[in-house]
Amino acid sequence: MKKFLILYLFLNLSSYVFSDFELTIYNQNIALVKDKRKIEIPKGVQKIEFTDIAAFIDPTSVHFKSLTAPDKCFIVEQNFEYDLINRQKLLQKYIGKEITLERNFDGKKEIIKGILLSIEGGIILKSDGKILLNPSGEISLPSLPEGLIIKPTLSWIIKNEKSGDHEVEIAYITKNIKWEANYVTVTNKDDKYIDLTGWVTIDNKSGATYEDAKLKLVAGDIHQITTPVERMYPLAKYEAALKPIPEPQFREKEFFEYHLYTLQRKTTIKNNETKQIEFVSAFNIPVNKIYIYDGAKIDSERYYSYTDKNYGADCNKKVNVMLEFRNSKECNLGIPLPKGKMRVYKEDAEDKSLIFIGEDYIDHTPKDENLRIYIGDAFDITGERVQTDFRKYDSSCKEWFKITIKNHKNEDIKVVVREHMYRWTNWEIFEKSADYEKIDSRTIEFKIQVPKNSEKIVTYAVHYWW
Repeated sequence: MKKFLILYLFLNLSSYVFSDFELTIYNQNIALVKDKRKIEIPKGVQKIEFTDIAAFIDPTSVHFKSLTAPDKCFIVEQNFEYDLINRQKLLQKYIGKEITLERNFDGKKEIIKGILLSIEGGIILKSDGKILLNPSGEISLPSLPEGLIIKPTLSWIIKNEKSGDHEVEIAYITKNIKWEANYVTVTNKDDKYIDLTGWVTIDNKSGATYEDAKLKLVAGDIHQITTPVERMYPLAKYEAALKPIPEPQFREKEFFEYHLYTLQRKTTIKNNETKQIEFVSAFNIPVNKIYIYDGAKIDSERYYSYTDKNYGADCNKKVNVMLEFRNSKECNLGIPLPKGKMRVYKEDAEDKSLIFIGEDYIDHTPKDENLRIYIGDAFDITGERVQTDFRKYDSSCKEWFKITIKNHKNEDIKVVVREHMYRWTNWEIFEKSADYEKIDSRTIEFKIQVPKNSEKIVTYAVHYWW
Protein backbone atom coordinates (compact mmCIF):
# COMPACT_ATOMS: atom_id res chain seq x y z
CA MET A 1 0.00 0.00 0.00
CA LYS A 2 2.80 2.42 0.86
CA LYS A 3 4.54 1.63 -2.42
CA PHE A 4 1.35 2.38 -4.36
CA LEU A 5 0.91 5.76 -2.64
CA ILE A 6 4.44 6.81 -3.53
CA LEU A 7 3.86 5.75 -7.12
CA TYR A 8 0.51 7.54 -7.27
CA LEU A 9 1.93 10.84 -5.97
CA PHE A 10 4.82 10.63 -8.38
CA LEU A 11 2.48 10.13 -11.33
CA ASN A 12 0.30 13.00 -10.21
CA LEU A 13 3.21 15.43 -9.93
CA SER A 14 4.87 14.30 -13.13
CA SER A 15 1.77 15.25 -15.12
CA TYR A 16 3.03 18.83 -14.95
CA VAL A 17 6.30 18.12 -16.80
CA PHE A 18 4.87 19.27 -20.13
CA SER A 19 1.61 20.94 -21.09
CA ASP A 20 0.36 22.23 -24.42
CA PHE A 21 -3.16 23.66 -24.87
CA GLU A 22 -5.34 24.00 -27.93
CA LEU A 23 -8.61 25.80 -27.30
CA THR A 24 -11.53 25.88 -29.75
CA ILE A 25 -14.29 28.20 -28.55
CA TYR A 26 -17.84 28.29 -29.93
CA ASN A 27 -20.49 31.03 -29.94
CA GLN A 28 -22.72 28.88 -27.72
CA ASN A 29 -20.92 29.12 -24.37
CA ILE A 30 -18.86 25.96 -24.81
CA ALA A 31 -15.29 25.13 -25.80
CA LEU A 32 -13.26 22.11 -26.86
CA VAL A 33 -10.06 21.81 -24.83
CA LYS A 34 -7.09 19.75 -26.03
CA ASP A 35 -4.42 19.32 -23.37
CA LYS A 36 -1.10 17.54 -24.05
CA ARG A 37 1.12 16.52 -21.13
CA LYS A 38 4.19 14.37 -20.68
CA ILE A 39 3.98 11.84 -17.82
CA GLU A 40 5.84 8.73 -16.71
CA ILE A 41 3.60 5.66 -16.54
CA PRO A 42 4.95 2.31 -15.23
CA LYS A 43 3.81 -0.93 -16.79
CA GLY A 44 0.64 -2.47 -15.42
CA VAL A 45 -2.61 -1.08 -14.03
CA GLN A 46 -2.06 2.38 -12.54
CA LYS A 47 -4.09 5.21 -11.07
CA ILE A 48 -3.43 8.68 -12.51
CA GLU A 49 -4.93 12.03 -11.57
CA PHE A 50 -5.28 14.85 -14.06
CA THR A 51 -5.68 18.25 -12.37
CA ASP A 52 -5.86 21.84 -13.64
CA ILE A 53 -8.91 21.07 -15.75
CA ALA A 54 -12.03 23.14 -16.25
CA ALA A 55 -14.51 23.08 -13.37
CA PHE A 56 -17.43 22.97 -15.85
CA ILE A 57 -16.12 20.01 -17.86
CA ASP A 58 -18.59 17.58 -19.38
CA PRO A 59 -17.12 14.26 -18.12
CA THR A 60 -18.94 12.28 -20.83
CA SER A 61 -17.01 14.17 -23.52
CA VAL A 62 -13.49 13.22 -22.31
CA HIS A 63 -11.15 11.55 -24.81
CA PHE A 64 -7.78 10.13 -23.67
CA LYS A 65 -4.96 9.03 -25.95
CA SER A 66 -1.33 8.15 -25.46
CA LEU A 67 0.45 9.67 -28.44
CA THR A 68 3.52 7.59 -27.57
CA ALA A 69 1.84 4.16 -27.51
CA PRO A 70 -1.85 4.49 -28.44
CA ASP A 71 -2.36 0.73 -28.77
CA LYS A 72 -0.65 -0.15 -25.48
CA CYS A 73 -2.02 2.44 -23.03
CA PHE A 74 -5.73 2.98 -22.46
CA ILE A 75 -8.30 3.85 -19.77
CA VAL A 76 -10.09 1.14 -17.83
CA GLU A 77 -12.11 3.43 -15.57
CA GLN A 78 -12.65 7.18 -15.23
CA ASN A 79 -13.94 9.37 -12.40
CA PHE A 80 -14.51 13.12 -12.32
CA GLU A 81 -13.99 14.47 -8.80
CA TYR A 82 -15.48 17.92 -8.27
CA ASP A 83 -16.33 18.05 -4.54
CA LEU A 84 -14.10 21.07 -3.96
CA ILE A 85 -13.03 22.03 -0.49
CA ASN A 86 -14.64 24.99 1.31
CA ARG A 87 -15.35 25.99 4.93
CA GLN A 88 -18.90 24.65 4.97
CA LYS A 89 -17.96 21.25 3.54
CA LEU A 90 -15.00 20.91 5.91
CA LEU A 91 -17.13 21.56 8.98
CA GLN A 92 -19.90 19.30 7.66
CA LYS A 93 -17.45 16.39 7.61
CA TYR A 94 -16.62 17.01 11.30
CA ILE A 95 -20.17 16.99 12.69
CA GLY A 96 -20.14 14.52 15.62
CA LYS A 97 -16.35 14.72 15.90
CA GLU A 98 -13.98 16.68 18.10
CA ILE A 99 -12.59 20.04 16.94
CA THR A 100 -10.39 22.65 18.63
CA LEU A 101 -11.29 26.30 19.15
CA GLU A 102 -8.62 28.86 20.05
CA ARG A 103 -9.57 32.33 21.27
CA ASN A 104 -8.32 35.22 23.38
CA PHE A 105 -10.15 35.75 26.68
CA ASP A 106 -9.16 38.65 28.96
CA GLY A 107 -5.83 38.88 27.12
CA LYS A 108 -5.07 35.19 27.60
CA LYS A 109 -5.13 32.41 25.02
CA GLU A 110 -7.88 29.89 25.68
CA ILE A 111 -8.14 26.44 24.07
CA ILE A 112 -11.57 24.83 23.88
CA LYS A 113 -12.08 21.27 22.68
CA GLY A 114 -15.53 19.89 22.01
CA ILE A 115 -17.85 17.91 19.79
CA LEU A 116 -19.25 19.77 16.78
CA LEU A 117 -23.04 19.31 16.89
CA SER A 118 -24.27 21.54 14.07
CA ILE A 119 -23.23 24.26 11.62
CA GLU A 120 -26.71 25.36 10.54
CA GLY A 121 -27.11 29.05 11.33
CA GLY A 122 -23.79 29.05 13.17
CA ILE A 123 -21.58 26.65 15.12
CA ILE A 124 -23.01 24.60 18.00
CA LEU A 125 -20.28 23.01 20.14
CA LYS A 126 -20.57 20.63 23.12
CA SER A 127 -17.66 21.14 25.55
CA ASP A 128 -17.34 20.03 29.21
CA GLY A 129 -21.04 19.28 29.42
CA LYS A 130 -21.98 22.75 28.11
CA ILE A 131 -23.58 23.70 24.80
CA LEU A 132 -21.82 26.68 23.19
CA LEU A 133 -23.75 28.64 20.57
CA ASN A 134 -21.66 30.48 17.96
CA PRO A 135 -18.46 30.54 20.02
CA SER A 136 -15.86 32.95 18.65
CA GLY A 137 -12.30 31.94 17.86
CA GLU A 138 -10.09 30.19 15.35
CA ILE A 139 -11.14 26.64 14.50
CA SER A 140 -8.47 23.94 14.13
CA LEU A 141 -9.15 20.61 12.44
CA PRO A 142 -6.81 17.62 12.90
CA SER A 143 -6.74 16.57 9.21
CA LEU A 144 -8.33 16.98 5.80
CA PRO A 145 -11.38 14.71 5.53
CA GLU A 146 -11.60 12.12 2.76
CA GLY A 147 -13.53 12.97 -0.36
CA LEU A 148 -12.65 16.66 -0.54
CA ILE A 149 -10.24 17.96 -3.16
CA ILE A 150 -8.67 21.36 -3.80
CA LYS A 151 -9.02 21.28 -7.62
CA PRO A 152 -11.38 19.58 -10.09
CA THR A 153 -9.69 16.31 -10.95
CA LEU A 154 -10.00 13.57 -13.57
CA SER A 155 -9.03 10.28 -11.96
CA TRP A 156 -8.22 7.34 -14.20
CA ILE A 157 -7.36 3.67 -13.85
CA ILE A 158 -5.00 3.09 -16.78
CA LYS A 159 -3.76 -0.20 -18.19
CA ASN A 160 -0.30 0.33 -19.68
CA GLU A 161 1.87 -2.19 -21.52
CA LYS A 162 4.77 0.17 -22.28
CA SER A 163 6.59 1.67 -19.30
CA GLY A 164 8.34 5.01 -19.48
CA ASP A 165 7.51 8.54 -20.56
CA HIS A 166 4.25 9.00 -22.43
CA GLU A 167 3.04 12.09 -24.20
CA VAL A 168 -0.71 11.94 -23.61
CA GLU A 169 -3.54 14.06 -24.99
CA ILE A 170 -6.92 14.59 -23.42
CA ALA A 171 -9.77 16.42 -25.09
CA TYR A 172 -13.02 17.49 -23.48
CA ILE A 173 -15.86 19.95 -23.77
CA THR A 174 -16.42 22.57 -21.08
CA LYS A 175 -19.18 25.10 -20.52
CA ASN A 176 -18.95 28.71 -19.30
CA ILE A 177 -16.47 29.93 -21.85
CA LYS A 178 -17.65 31.85 -24.89
CA TRP A 179 -16.66 34.32 -27.53
CA GLU A 180 -18.49 36.90 -29.52
CA ALA A 181 -17.65 39.62 -31.98
CA ASN A 182 -17.85 43.28 -31.04
CA TYR A 183 -17.60 45.89 -33.78
CA VAL A 184 -16.70 49.56 -33.58
CA THR A 185 -17.60 51.76 -36.57
CA VAL A 186 -16.97 55.46 -37.11
CA THR A 187 -18.86 57.47 -39.73
CA ASN A 188 -17.34 60.41 -41.57
CA LYS A 189 -18.80 63.91 -41.36
CA ASP A 190 -21.22 63.34 -44.28
CA ASP A 191 -22.21 59.80 -43.20
CA LYS A 192 -21.03 58.53 -46.61
CA TYR A 193 -18.21 56.27 -45.39
CA ILE A 194 -17.43 54.28 -42.26
CA ASP A 195 -14.30 52.76 -40.74
CA LEU A 196 -14.85 49.41 -39.05
CA THR A 197 -12.84 47.46 -36.50
CA GLY A 198 -13.91 44.04 -35.21
CA TRP A 199 -12.87 42.64 -31.84
CA VAL A 200 -13.08 39.09 -30.57
CA THR A 201 -14.33 39.16 -26.97
CA ILE A 202 -13.59 35.99 -24.98
CA ASP A 203 -15.23 35.51 -21.59
CA ASN A 204 -13.72 32.64 -19.59
CA LYS A 205 -15.56 31.45 -16.50
CA SER A 206 -14.86 27.75 -17.05
CA GLY A 207 -12.77 27.41 -13.88
CA ALA A 208 -9.42 26.90 -15.62
CA THR A 209 -6.56 28.96 -17.05
CA TYR A 210 -5.14 28.06 -20.48
CA GLU A 211 -1.48 29.04 -20.70
CA ASP A 212 0.05 29.76 -24.12
CA ALA A 213 -2.90 28.16 -25.90
CA LYS A 214 -3.42 27.74 -29.62
CA LEU A 215 -6.71 29.56 -30.10
CA LYS A 216 -9.42 28.74 -32.62
CA LEU A 217 -12.89 30.28 -32.84
CA VAL A 218 -15.85 28.68 -34.58
CA ALA A 219 -18.49 31.05 -35.99
CA GLY A 220 -21.79 29.32 -36.65
CA ASP A 221 -24.70 27.68 -34.89
CA ILE A 222 -23.82 24.07 -34.11
CA HIS A 223 -26.55 21.66 -33.02
CA GLN A 224 -26.46 20.39 -29.44
CA ILE A 225 -28.83 17.83 -27.94
CA THR A 226 -28.93 19.59 -24.60
CA THR A 227 -30.95 22.45 -23.18
CA PRO A 228 -29.54 25.70 -24.57
CA VAL A 229 -27.11 27.25 -22.10
CA GLU A 230 -28.40 30.44 -20.55
CA ARG A 231 -26.19 33.50 -20.24
CA MET A 232 -24.99 33.49 -16.69
CA TYR A 233 -22.83 36.56 -16.83
CA PRO A 234 -23.28 40.04 -18.35
CA LEU A 235 -21.54 40.82 -21.60
CA ALA A 236 -18.32 42.72 -21.24
CA LYS A 237 -18.63 46.36 -22.25
CA TYR A 238 -15.79 47.63 -24.32
CA GLU A 239 -15.27 50.92 -26.10
CA ALA A 240 -12.19 51.21 -28.30
CA ALA A 241 -10.61 53.67 -30.68
CA LEU A 242 -9.91 52.52 -34.21
CA LYS A 243 -6.34 51.66 -35.08
CA PRO A 244 -4.86 49.94 -38.13
CA ILE A 245 -2.80 46.78 -37.71
CA PRO A 246 -0.11 45.57 -40.13
CA GLU A 247 -1.43 42.04 -40.55
CA PRO A 248 -4.68 40.31 -39.50
CA GLN A 249 -4.22 38.44 -36.24
CA PHE A 250 -6.74 35.74 -37.21
CA ARG A 251 -6.68 33.54 -40.28
CA GLU A 252 -10.19 32.72 -41.49
CA LYS A 253 -11.32 29.70 -43.50
CA GLU A 254 -14.46 27.71 -44.24
CA PHE A 255 -14.85 24.65 -42.00
CA PHE A 256 -17.74 22.26 -42.63
CA GLU A 257 -20.79 24.60 -42.69
CA TYR A 258 -19.16 27.13 -40.35
CA HIS A 259 -16.21 29.52 -40.39
CA LEU A 260 -13.03 28.92 -38.40
CA TYR A 261 -10.83 31.75 -37.13
CA THR A 262 -7.32 30.76 -36.00
CA LEU A 263 -5.15 33.17 -34.02
CA GLN A 264 -1.68 33.31 -35.60
CA ARG A 265 0.09 33.25 -32.24
CA LYS A 266 -0.39 31.68 -28.84
CA THR A 267 -2.23 33.46 -26.05
CA THR A 268 -3.04 32.92 -22.37
CA ILE A 269 -6.69 32.99 -21.33
CA LYS A 270 -7.05 33.22 -17.56
CA ASN A 271 -10.01 32.06 -15.53
CA ASN A 272 -12.49 34.85 -14.76
CA GLU A 273 -10.94 36.99 -17.48
CA THR A 274 -12.44 38.88 -20.42
CA LYS A 275 -9.97 39.25 -23.28
CA GLN A 276 -10.31 41.27 -26.49
CA ILE A 277 -8.30 40.59 -29.65
CA GLU A 278 -8.67 42.58 -32.85
CA PHE A 279 -9.59 40.40 -35.83
CA VAL A 280 -10.67 42.74 -38.64
CA SER A 281 -9.98 46.33 -39.64
CA ALA A 282 -11.43 48.04 -42.72
CA PHE A 283 -11.59 51.66 -43.84
CA ASN A 284 -13.61 53.88 -46.21
CA ILE A 285 -16.56 51.49 -46.53
CA PRO A 286 -19.33 53.20 -48.56
CA VAL A 287 -22.51 53.53 -46.50
CA ASN A 288 -26.04 54.83 -47.01
CA LYS A 289 -28.05 56.54 -44.31
CA ILE A 290 -31.69 55.48 -44.60
CA TYR A 291 -34.79 56.89 -42.91
CA ILE A 292 -37.63 54.38 -42.49
CA TYR A 293 -41.13 55.22 -41.28
CA ASP A 294 -43.07 52.13 -40.19
CA GLY A 295 -46.21 53.84 -38.92
CA ALA A 296 -48.54 50.92 -38.24
CA LYS A 297 -48.43 50.04 -34.55
CA ILE A 298 -49.76 46.52 -34.00
CA ASP A 299 -50.05 45.06 -30.50
CA SER A 300 -49.21 41.40 -30.98
CA GLU A 301 -50.54 40.53 -27.50
CA ARG A 302 -54.04 41.78 -28.33
CA TYR A 303 -56.53 39.88 -30.45
CA TYR A 304 -57.77 41.71 -33.53
CA SER A 305 -60.41 40.60 -35.98
CA TYR A 306 -59.45 41.29 -39.58
CA THR A 307 -62.76 43.10 -39.99
CA ASP A 308 -62.20 45.37 -36.96
CA LYS A 309 -61.89 48.93 -38.30
CA ASN A 310 -59.34 49.77 -35.56
CA TYR A 311 -57.02 46.96 -36.59
CA GLY A 312 -53.71 48.62 -37.53
CA ALA A 313 -55.06 52.14 -37.05
CA ASP A 314 -52.80 53.07 -34.11
CA CYS A 315 -49.95 55.38 -35.05
CA ASN A 316 -46.23 55.18 -34.37
CA LYS A 317 -44.58 58.59 -34.92
CA LYS A 318 -40.92 57.55 -34.78
CA VAL A 319 -38.76 57.55 -37.91
CA ASN A 320 -35.95 54.99 -37.73
CA VAL A 321 -32.39 55.81 -38.80
CA MET A 322 -30.47 53.00 -40.51
CA LEU A 323 -26.95 52.65 -41.89
CA GLU A 324 -26.62 50.23 -44.78
CA PHE A 325 -23.45 48.89 -46.39
CA ARG A 326 -22.32 45.91 -48.41
CA ASN A 327 -19.91 43.33 -47.04
CA SER A 328 -17.92 43.01 -50.26
CA LYS A 329 -14.32 43.28 -51.39
CA GLU A 330 -15.27 46.16 -53.70
CA CYS A 331 -16.44 48.04 -50.58
CA ASN A 332 -13.11 47.38 -48.78
CA LEU A 333 -14.51 44.54 -46.66
CA GLY A 334 -15.67 41.17 -48.03
CA ILE A 335 -15.01 38.70 -45.19
CA PRO A 336 -17.46 36.56 -43.19
CA LEU A 337 -18.55 38.63 -40.18
CA PRO A 338 -19.51 36.65 -37.04
CA LYS A 339 -22.62 37.72 -35.17
CA GLY A 340 -22.17 40.35 -32.49
CA LYS A 341 -22.86 43.89 -31.32
CA MET A 342 -21.96 46.76 -33.62
CA ARG A 343 -21.43 50.18 -32.01
CA VAL A 344 -21.44 53.32 -34.13
CA TYR A 345 -19.54 56.56 -33.41
CA LYS A 346 -19.29 59.89 -35.18
CA GLU A 347 -16.51 62.41 -34.87
CA ASP A 348 -17.37 65.83 -33.48
CA ALA A 349 -15.83 68.21 -36.04
CA GLU A 350 -15.24 70.87 -33.39
CA ASP A 351 -12.97 68.98 -31.00
CA LYS A 352 -12.39 65.71 -32.95
CA SER A 353 -13.84 63.59 -30.13
CA LEU A 354 -15.88 60.46 -30.87
CA ILE A 355 -19.57 60.57 -29.90
CA PHE A 356 -21.55 57.33 -29.49
CA ILE A 357 -24.65 57.51 -31.74
CA GLY A 358 -26.18 54.03 -31.51
CA GLU A 359 -25.72 50.27 -31.70
CA ASP A 360 -27.34 47.17 -33.15
CA TYR A 361 -26.82 43.42 -33.16
CA ILE A 362 -25.84 41.70 -36.42
CA ASP A 363 -26.24 38.03 -37.23
CA HIS A 364 -23.60 35.86 -38.97
CA THR A 365 -23.12 37.67 -42.28
CA PRO A 366 -21.41 36.01 -45.27
CA LYS A 367 -19.40 38.05 -47.74
CA ASP A 368 -21.26 39.91 -50.50
CA GLU A 369 -24.33 40.39 -48.32
CA ASN A 370 -25.88 43.71 -47.30
CA LEU A 371 -25.90 44.86 -43.68
CA ARG A 372 -28.52 47.26 -42.32
CA ILE A 373 -27.94 48.63 -38.81
CA TYR A 374 -30.68 50.32 -36.80
CA ILE A 375 -28.93 53.00 -34.74
CA GLY A 376 -31.81 55.11 -33.38
CA ASP A 377 -34.75 57.40 -34.16
CA ALA A 378 -34.50 60.75 -35.94
CA PHE A 379 -35.02 63.83 -33.75
CA ASP A 380 -36.03 66.27 -36.51
CA ILE A 381 -38.16 63.92 -38.64
CA THR A 382 -41.63 62.76 -37.59
CA GLY A 383 -44.35 60.65 -39.13
CA GLU A 384 -48.10 60.47 -38.76
CA ARG A 385 -50.37 57.73 -40.08
CA VAL A 386 -54.13 58.28 -40.13
CA GLN A 387 -56.88 55.92 -41.25
CA THR A 388 -59.18 58.31 -43.13
CA ASP A 389 -61.93 55.85 -44.04
CA PHE A 390 -62.98 52.22 -43.53
CA ARG A 391 -65.78 50.34 -45.26
CA LYS A 392 -66.87 46.81 -44.49
CA TYR A 393 -68.79 44.53 -46.90
CA ASP A 394 -70.04 40.93 -46.77
CA SER A 395 -66.78 39.29 -47.86
CA SER A 396 -64.44 42.22 -48.23
CA CYS A 397 -63.41 45.58 -46.83
CA LYS A 398 -61.68 48.76 -47.96
CA GLU A 399 -59.62 51.28 -46.05
CA TRP A 400 -57.89 54.59 -46.80
CA PHE A 401 -54.73 55.99 -45.21
CA LYS A 402 -52.99 59.35 -45.11
CA ILE A 403 -49.29 59.35 -44.13
CA THR A 404 -47.51 62.62 -43.38
CA ILE A 405 -43.72 62.94 -43.09
CA LYS A 406 -42.44 66.22 -41.59
CA ASN A 407 -38.82 67.20 -42.17
CA HIS A 408 -37.51 69.85 -39.77
CA LYS A 409 -33.92 69.45 -40.94
CA ASN A 410 -32.03 72.02 -43.02
CA GLU A 411 -31.45 69.49 -45.79
CA ASP A 412 -33.53 67.45 -48.20
CA ILE A 413 -34.08 63.82 -47.22
CA LYS A 414 -35.46 60.60 -48.66
CA VAL A 415 -37.75 58.50 -46.45
CA VAL A 416 -38.90 54.93 -46.98
CA VAL A 417 -42.54 54.64 -45.89
CA ARG A 418 -43.29 51.01 -45.05
CA GLU A 419 -46.88 49.73 -44.98
CA HIS A 420 -48.20 46.30 -44.01
CA MET A 421 -51.27 44.58 -45.43
CA TYR A 422 -52.26 42.93 -42.14
CA ARG A 423 -55.88 42.09 -42.74
CA TRP A 424 -55.79 39.30 -45.31
CA THR A 425 -53.64 37.61 -47.95
CA ASN A 426 -55.86 38.84 -50.81
CA TRP A 427 -55.42 42.57 -51.32
CA GLU A 428 -55.05 45.21 -53.99
CA ILE A 429 -54.03 48.88 -53.90
CA PHE A 430 -56.68 50.70 -55.95
CA GLU A 431 -55.76 54.30 -55.12
CA LYS A 432 -52.31 55.82 -54.54
CA SER A 433 -50.64 59.23 -54.62
CA ALA A 434 -47.15 57.82 -55.28
CA ASP A 435 -45.57 54.71 -56.74
CA TYR A 436 -44.71 51.87 -54.39
CA GLU A 437 -42.64 48.68 -54.40
CA LYS A 438 -44.04 45.34 -53.25
CA ILE A 439 -41.48 43.89 -50.84
CA ASP A 440 -43.28 40.65 -49.98
CA SER A 441 -46.81 39.23 -49.89
CA ARG A 442 -47.90 41.69 -47.17
CA THR A 443 -45.48 44.63 -47.32
CA ILE A 444 -45.15 47.64 -49.61
CA GLU A 445 -42.77 50.61 -49.52
CA PHE A 446 -43.08 54.17 -50.80
CA LYS A 447 -39.81 56.04 -51.37
CA ILE A 448 -40.47 59.75 -51.05
CA GLN A 449 -38.36 62.89 -51.21
CA VAL A 450 -39.05 65.45 -48.47
CA PRO A 451 -37.54 68.93 -48.96
CA LYS A 452 -35.94 70.69 -46.01
CA ASN A 453 -38.26 72.35 -43.48
CA SER A 454 -41.37 70.97 -45.17
CA GLU A 455 -43.70 67.97 -45.20
CA LYS A 456 -44.83 65.37 -47.72
CA ILE A 457 -48.12 63.45 -47.76
CA VAL A 458 -48.71 59.97 -49.16
CA THR A 459 -52.21 58.53 -49.52
CA TYR A 460 -53.39 55.12 -50.63
CA ALA A 461 -56.42 52.83 -50.44
CA VAL A 462 -56.45 49.04 -50.22
CA HIS A 463 -59.16 46.49 -50.98
CA TYR A 464 -59.20 43.14 -49.08
CA TRP A 465 -61.39 40.16 -49.97
CA TRP A 466 -61.83 36.63 -48.59
